[in-house]
Amino acid sequence: MTITEKDPALQEVDDILALTNEEVDATVHIVEDTADAIFTWDYEKGKRPQLSRLYEKAKNSQWNASTDLDWSIEVDQEKMAHEGETLSVETLAMLGIDVKGTALEKWSKDDWVRYEMESQTWGLSQFMHGEQGALMCTAKIVETVPWIDAKYYAATQVMDEARHVEVFARYLDEKMNGHYPINFHLRALLDDIINDSRWDMTYLGMQIMVEGLALAAFGMAYQTTNEPLFKQLLKYVMSDEARHVAFGVLSLREYYAELSDAELAERQEFAFDAAVRMRDRFLQQEVWERMGADPKEVIAAFGVIDKNSDPFQQLLFSKIVPNCSKLGLLDANGGWLRKRFDTLGVTQFEHNSDTGEEYLDFDVSADIAERRARAQAS
Repeated sequence: MTITEKDPALQEVDDILALTNEEVDATVHIVEDTADAIFTWDYEKGKRPQLSRLYEKAKNSQWNASTDLDWSIEVDQEKMAHEGETLSVETLAMLGIDVKGTALEKWSKDDWVRYEMESQTWGLSQFMHGEQGALMCTAKIVETVPWIDAKYYAATQVMDEARHVEVFARYLDEKMNGHYPINFHLRALLDDIINDSRWDMTYLGMQIMVEGLALAAFGMAYQTTNEPLFKQLLKYVMSDEARHVAFGVLSLREYYAELSDAELAERQEFAFDAAVRMRDRFLQQEVWERMGADPKEVIAAFGVIDKNSDPFQQLLFSKIVPNCSKLGLLDANGGWLRKRFDTLGVTQFEHNSDTGEEYLDFDVSADIAERRARAQAS
């Protein structure tokens, strides 16, 4: 990838690849967090009816990762790789990607299948690490948000996120080939979100940006996978994630209506920076290294594709853009964020359904109840 004049906000690939995770063997990572813990003595439930309704829905939608998923299903990761659109030198050439002079030039079909397997594992690993980031952020929201209705709901999300970390870790370690360490750039983004002392920035970074992108990515994976356990896992996780994004929309819409232009400008800049980092800095360099290829050479070859015209890259923002619109971030300060999203080619999602009420479409509580009833009957 090379940075074009159309996209001046992005870093050069050399700079991106120069930053790598040097804590791959560490089991603990410490982030400074100076946010105030806020108690509220106003316990009146329902002052914010939409949050209260979301809380009731969350209580009725809790599922058990150990018993509500069928872990007896055998997973053939190589078969999953073959079912996908496995790359080759020829298919890359059709896309305008010339890999001559790189290690990829001599890759066999088996090498490309292995790459697809490693890429699947890397991607799910980063989602798993992101879910732990969400776990940490939501625990912080319980501490820092001043409203009791929001504290109640956030507490249910803490449980949700713990369950998501559990299921992704188990799927990776039992059904796939283990997991990758966290990518440096994902870790840096999570660090920035957690490090900010303002409670609404935790919401914006995690609930709107990271969770919004994850919800879109999970939806695409759900539509394309034929693996039954993974499909079931994604369905349950998406049901939770839709509520989480709705939580961010419902909470921030009220708060942002009271902010000054200068305060909104900070939120706009943070949102755009997070968008760029999620789109352009997770380059799978760890996969290329494990496969024996030079990441710089490979990414430079792949960089001839303009991400602004890549439907997959654009669809990742199908949840983020309408939610930013509903929060008033697109058009504040003369449409600053709208213009920046225009440079990413994603503004067309503005009129998609926002997630403030869309979470009802993802509800799986009836499925869970039916499954449990069948299990008890048998």
